[in-house]
Amino acid sequence: VLIGRLVDHIIFWAIRRPLKNPIIIVGNPRSGTTFLHRFLIKQNIGTGSQLWQMVYPSIILQKILKPFLPLMEIISPARHHSTAAHKTSLTSIETDDVSLLFRYLDGFFFYGFILTFDEQDLFHWVDPKLRDTSKRDFDWFESMWKRNLISNKGDRYIGKLFSLSGNLPAFQKRFPDSKVLYMIRDPLSVIPSGLSLVTGVLDKKFNFWSLDEKLQTRFIERLYTALVQLLNRFHDDWTSGNINKEKVHIVRFDTMMTEFEPLMASILEFIQVEPTSELTKQIQITAEEQRQYKSGHKYNLKKFGLTEERIRQDCEQIYRTFLN
Repeated sequence: VLIGRLVDHIIFWAIRRPLKNPIIIVGNPRSGTTFLHRFLIKQNIGTGSQLWQMVYPSIILQKILKPFLPLMEIISPARHHSTAAHKTSLTSIETDDVSLLFRYLDGFFFYGFILTFDEQDLFHWVDPKLRDTSKRDFDWFESMWKRNLISNKGDRYIGKLFSLSGNLPAFQKRFPDSKVLYMIRDPLSVIPSGLSLVTGVLDKKFNFWSLDEKLQTRFIERLYTALVQLLNRFHDDWTSGNINKEKVHIVRFDTMMTEFEPLMASILEFIQVEPTSELTKQIQITAEEQRQYKSGHKYNLKKFGLTEERIRQDCEQIYRTFLN
């Protein structure tokens, strides 16, 4: 990868151009971020990163490996991901957060899937208030985004970073022309859904629900606390004025499901995209599909040792500010 990235700089001069007007989707896992991310990219509003492109973030290396992708899918860890929420594969558009795991063995993915098992509480390893790796991480994202724009023949990047919920002011300072779409969903739905997503992957590969009960409880409690922290950190920055609200558009999950057409009109205006007749048609089709959609997910809070009262209390300010 290192050699490939060095060769990129020699061959592809476009890497030196500044990144312009990126669109970044932010929000807790299972808040609708993946749906919106993939929809915008499918409509050619911008381009994102496929999972394999984050494993091999070099233009020249991607050109060499692309013919071998069908064989690589056979051993891909993406096959352990539950397809109940959405399909995941090496060629799927995915969250950019995972690239920090591949590059630095660090970040919220590393914490959520691995560090949470440790006897010690290691959240401070990924807490930007205690260990700020923003410069390193943002430098990496920018270099990867520029390369994948070239590989995917795009001119505007659309990313997805759930970790920015806890560090958005720093991101806006580094990328002042970025437009952020922040997804908000009822914590009573998004938190158990997020817990189910992670434990589902771990159970499929490592039989999580057959582990020692104390280990399960410790893992779930730490992951729950981290998910609540992401929500409350964004809220604190939003209400304290640390976030440039002119560059952030709040998108409610329930609105995306029931009022997709007016929601998309507001999003397109925000990101300064003039809808074509084909885009308008696709929005209308998707709006009808969204209204007809019935989720098959049923989450038992007792399975995770949670109660409705605790979630409402821990996320009280989220309800008050965004879901009143």
